[in-house]
Amino acid sequence: MVEPLPMPSPHITASESLPKKPGVLVIFATQKESESDAASKQAELDAKVRGALDKSLVETIDRLIASGEISGSAGETVCVATSHDQAPMLVVASLGSASQLTRGGVVDASATVVRKLADKSRAQITFLVGGEIDSDDHDALVAGALTACEGQHLYQSQPSTFVPESLTFVGISSSAAEVGEKIGSSVNHTRRLVNEPPTIMNPTEFANQAAAMAAAEGLTCEIWDEHRLESEGCRAILAVGRASTSPPRLVILKHNGGGSEPPIAIVGKGVTFDSGGLSIKPSDGMVDMKCDMAGAATVVGVMRAIARLGIKRNVIGLCGLAENMISGDSYKLGDVIETRSGKTIEILNTDAEGRVVLADTLDVAVEHGPSVIVDLATLTGACMVALGNDVAGFMTNNQDLCDEVTSAAQVECEPVWQLPMFPLYNDKVKSKVADIKNVGEGRWGGAITAAKFLEHFVKDTPWLHIDIAGPAFVDSAKPSRDAGATGVMVRSLIRFIGDKQ
Repeated sequence: MVEPLPMPSPHITASESLPKKPGVLVIFATQKESESDAASKQAELDAKVRGALDKSLVETIDRLIASGEISGSAGETVCVATSHDQAPMLVVASLGSASQLTRGGVVDASATVVRKLADKSRAQITFLVGGEIDSDDHDALVAGALTACEGQHLYQSQPSTFVPESLTFVGISSSAAEVGEKIGSSVNHTRRLVNEPPTIMNPTEFANQAAAMAAAEGLTCEIWDEHRLESEGCRAILAVGRASTSPPRLVILKHNGGGSEPPIAIVGKGVTFDSGGLSIKPSDGMVDMKCDMAGAATVVGVMRAIARLGIKRNVIGLCGLAENMISGDSYKLGDVIETRSGKTIEILNTDAEGRVVLADTLDVAVEHGPSVIVDLATLTGACMVALGNDVAGFMTNNQDLCDEVTSAAQVECEPVWQLPMFPLYNDKVKSKVADIKNVGEGRWGGAITAAKFLEHFVKDTPWLHIDIAGPAFVDSAKPSRDAGATGVMVRSLIRFIGDKQ
């Protein structure tokens, strides 16, 4: 088999002044705030940027602005070949109105530039930053540029995109550059885990990769194999993974940065491939099911970032890993499974397997006495029907926790929406032969009934369920990122956990 591309690792540098050979020089333009008529809005450069550039180069840019070639509209990226030694190749990336610029807009702007320049091998890209971007968002600028370097083209014999050797950021601090690199590379780590083919990234390999990351970053890592899962009573995880030749695993990652305080627990669904089991999916519905472990991959990426950033909290990450396949030993419709917690589940659809895996994983999390639990899962197509492909669904038993994570997601510009958890939904998952059943009543409210199922396994712990079925893996590329895995919610959870220091 062809070896995958190495993880992108351009050299990241912060500098106070422009290098003599900047390679491709990137500057940012905004739109003037004073114009009332939208049609007459014009781009402008920050004074600090103007002062750092040769006068003749500024004149060239001003002519492009006057002619309308550079408008300042958000998302616009203009490449200019010049005769100036200071910038033989110049890119002007427009941010829109400075007063409306968000942190997500900064991520997208730098990512769009790097992706636009990925058509050929480049030694260096230099970003010249003035006052158009708030210093609090300088790390987002670096993170965005780095995430643009990762894509789904891992096994192309002739790569369609190229990673620059060096990214230099003039006008930001070295600490901002370091934070941005740690966040961006952790988002990429999550994306790489999801983008790998399912035969490679099976439960065993995922666990091995998590253990290697933990060793490199100073986390503790515990892996439960099928024998330990049996002795622990994790019959739900074992049932889902029983038909696969790759046995299930449970990964427990720990970051001890908060003394004796109870940990924050983040839990991820890790179905490394989902055929649907005996409730088999059609081929079109199965083709992207390597992404069904995106929740677990998110946990690994977040834990990596937390360790690298040295966040002073205790955090535990748990990944329930199984491959949902078909054999004579498959778990069956009509089966009743006793979970680790003692609750029994009636199986009415083997394609509703993620919640079954999470039943045992959440019980292990509760045993560690966390202050809160946040779980992430590509759990239901119903959430995509309700919210579309770009929005994650939030369901909770604790409004304060939900509000805190929502606030973090809003800062990071990752769209989320809360769905109700009314008591009337409880009856939808009651079983006639067991404590609960693994599907609700038909098609209606499927994302919520799945969350109601999970709620049975968190006891009284404040808990937030995040359904990332829509935004975790996408079919189409955007100017700022490739298709495939997105790494959604990694940035938001880093912020949520970091804000609680």
